[in-house]
Amino acid sequence: MQVVTGAMSTLLPKLANLLTEEYKLQKNIRGEIMFLKTELESMEAALLKISEAPIDEPPDNQVKIWAREVRELSYDIEDSVDTFMVRIDTHAPTRTNPYSFRGFFEKTTNLLTRAKIRHKIGIDIRGIKNHIKEVSERRDRYKVQNVATRPIGQTVDNLRLAALYKKTTELVGTKESTRELVQLLMVRPKKKKLRIVSIVGFGGLGKTTLAKLAYDKLKGDFKCGAFVSLSLTPNMINVFTNMLHQLGHKSEATWSEAQFIDELRKVLSGKRYLIVIDDIWSIFVWDTIKYALIENKLESKIIMTTRKLDVAKQANVVYPLKPLSLSDSRKLFYLRVFGCEHECPPNELARVSDNILTKCGGVPLAIITIASLLASKKGKEHSHACWSKVYLSMGSGLEDSSDIKDMRRILSLSYYDLPPHLKACLLYLGSYPEDSEINTEVLIWKLVGEGFVCKEEGKSIYEEGEHYIKELVNRSLIQPETIGPEEMVATFRIHDMVLDLITHLSSDDHFLTVLDGQSSNSLPNKIRRLSLQTSDEDDVKQLSTMSLTHVRSLTVSASSFHLVPSLSRFPMLLTLDLNGCKKVVDQHFRDICNLFHLRYLGLRSTGISKIPIEIRNLQFLLALDIGWTDIEELPSTFSQLQRLMYLCADYPVSISSGFGNLKYLEALIAIIVVESPTMLQHLEGMKELRSAKFQFYNWDEVGKKHFLQWLSNMPCLKYIEIYGCHGDLDSPFDRLSPTPQELQNIHMVGGVICAVPRWMSSLSTLSSVTIVLHTIGDEDLRLLGSMPSLASLSIKVEEETQERGNKLAIRDVYPFRCLKKLCIRHIMEVTFAPGAMQNLVAIHLAFELRQIIDQFGDSNFGLENLSSLVDISVEMICSNANINEVKIAEATFKKAVNRNSNRPTMNLVKYNVQLQPL
Repeated sequence: MQVVTGAMSTLLPKLANLLTEEYKLQKNIRGEIMFLKTELESMEAALLKISEAPIDEPPDNQVKIWAREVRELSYDIEDSVDTFMVRIDTHAPTRTNPYSFRGFFEKTTNLLTRAKIRHKIGIDIRGIKNHIKEVSERRDRYKVQNVATRPIGQTVDNLRLAALYKKTTELVGTKESTRELVQLLMVRPKKKKLRIVSIVGFGGLGKTTLAKLAYDKLKGDFKCGAFVSLSLTPNMINVFTNMLHQLGHKSEATWSEAQFIDELRKVLSGKRYLIVIDDIWSIFVWDTIKYALIENKLESKIIMTTRKLDVAKQANVVYPLKPLSLSDSRKLFYLRVFGCEHECPPNELARVSDNILTKCGGVPLAIITIASLLASKKGKEHSHACWSKVYLSMGSGLEDSSDIKDMRRILSLSYYDLPPHLKACLLYLGSYPEDSEINTEVLIWKLVGEGFVCKEEGKSIYEEGEHYIKELVNRSLIQPETIGPEEMVATFRIHDMVLDLITHLSSDDHFLTVLDGQSSNSLPNKIRRLSLQTSDEDDVKQLSTMSLTHVRSLTVSASSFHLVPSLSRFPMLLTLDLNGCKKVVDQHFRDICNLFHLRYLGLRSTGISKIPIEIRNLQFLLALDIGWTDIEELPSTFSQLQRLMYLCADYPVSISSGFGNLKYLEALIAIIVVESPTMLQHLEGMKELRSAKFQFYNWDEVGKKHFLQWLSNMPCLKYIEIYGCHGDLDSPFDRLSPTPQELQNIHMVGGVICAVPRWMSSLSTLSSVTIVLHTIGDEDLRLLGSMPSLASLSIKVEEETQERGNKLAIRDVYPFRCLKKLCIRHIMEVTFAPGAMQNLVAIHLAFELRQIIDQFGDSNFGLENLSSLVDISVEMICSNANINEVKIAEATFKKAVNRNSNRPTMNLVKYNVQLQPL
């Protein structure tokens, strides 16, 4: 029920779109649509209100049933609208000469067909209108009021008490973290200022327990103190009343928030205090509380706990709470199962228990919950089959014991705090198998295909999707695995306990159906989203007798593809993810081209080698991923995909002249082969392009002119990769006109240019440059150093400079104000003068040792002059160098690094002539 508003948000814009002149609907049909739109907006408002109900006071079953009917109704309406739009689009006005007999015939036929389609949508909408009335009347007919709500179990606040009042014997792995936290708190701040330390981490990680341990340890050193726990939507009057009471003062029932704040400031003004604010969910709430915590210059301390990184960063110091080690996880697990942390199970159970603990990921709440579940199975404690069953069910829907329900309630606080679109985004992650490393880019375009990402003013739709991922990271709901450019999460994982929560919530709402061999065998009457994660034919038998005409999303793992029903049974698919399914071949691609509703198609790492000409049928396709396939050419019909926004192909591909018709294309993750300079002229209409890659085979003055002209006309371009650029890339002027205002990354690969182009220094947003130079001179360094936003620079130099040989001195006259990462490859011996590159954090040097060994013995490098240096990595190609020379080089580098007061870490790798590590 929580994602109904998310489903509604994709439907309402489509209904509004139907009212435009484009679809030429009759007046009475437009009136019916306006009724639908108004009715659904009212339903959405009611559902939003229901979704905001307190977690301990959920809506009753009648409300849940009504909400489920509304959700199914909204899906059915959207299916009808989508079908109408596809049919109208399929019979769009012909491009044939209207004065020819064929043109006249096609035009007449299309007009008649479109009239029938409009008549059909009118009938559908009237039927839907009657259905809406039935749902509303049924709710009113059976509405029961003034019935006391039955308690659902312990409140979340009661569950939190368990963390506050744990026995000392139950605490495992907290000694070191308590010591670290106390140490951070007791650092003496300048001018005796108030010190605030935040503890941040995943739900159930032990933040409350740690804060209570530190509070109990330190409170005797302070004049007064308070430990205040907040709810998801705290009543600030109650919060301040509680705080005053713990500080030994009374309050008046009639006081406003402002009066409470004034009173608290008076109480705390002359006292050294220690206060814990536990479980803060928003910066707004923290700001309100902070008004009451007066800065009295008595070295008072505040501890705040939160699951959200942006809240944690409001403190002076952020303490990210780490998961328990495997050793401590075992102790806690055995303590809960056997009553003693030192008692070990038999070998066969020890292996299963370690597998269970791996899935628990060091989260105490997860460990205690699973251990309690096993301990409750009287007479089965030492059953390998029992433990294995629990292990296999983790992440795919654990049994509903009281401990499991309590854990889900604690974890679900993060879910209930999400806005509707992020709830849908989180639940969508359930379509991935457990332990998956999820690609952010793929996920965002799948969400775009489903309509879950709404474009915001000033942002591309993909950038808005990136914001969604950042929010899930900020709320500790996903775990970043790899970080890409601009510190954006490139891949991430989901903790198994969060996946269990997602599975549970998805099952309740019928949001997503997962067939993985572990989940329940009962399937909903209508499947909207299907994820196949099994290789067992028995798991999918039910699908053979079900209607799959309502499925809008299909995700298939590599081991499940042979079990997929015929794709013709999925006519309403919006997203199809077959990434990694090697058995997908060209014939399957031809079948896919009959899925007219597709918005996202993932065929990465499949067995396809050719795009069929029928690709033109996919008129609504927004994103296509054909990376790591054998496709080398895009057919001429590809240019008819007028709505395409994302294309990923990885390898060089040839395009037709009509490719520039893809005016909405934002991301071109494919190396486009530029066969003639004039080809770029055909691409000048792609004004939405954010990233592009080009392979030039015949670079000359004409090619340069066309490329710079194209580049200057790309207002949204942020990333460009250029292959095969040789000689000169400069312009007659110091800047491009117009200037590409958004350009942030320029990477030149597989070509050598003679100098840094002057126009680059005029790009105020340029933050990352990769460049290969024939030689490097002072003017090149001056241009690079003057780039106002340059944060990452990679230079490869092919030949030594006559006047300086192999040496390169970087002086303070080259500003490099923002540079943090520097990579210099090939023959250079680099020296950093005092004052140069003061913000540099990381250096990577790569060279052939034999070419500079003569100067190496007395080399200094000037690393001691880099005040921000944290990390240095060195690659030495040691061909033709003897062992003694290699040792001298190693010793010289270590000596140079040790001169830096930051004691940066050094990683030195040696290669032989075949570039194999020594």
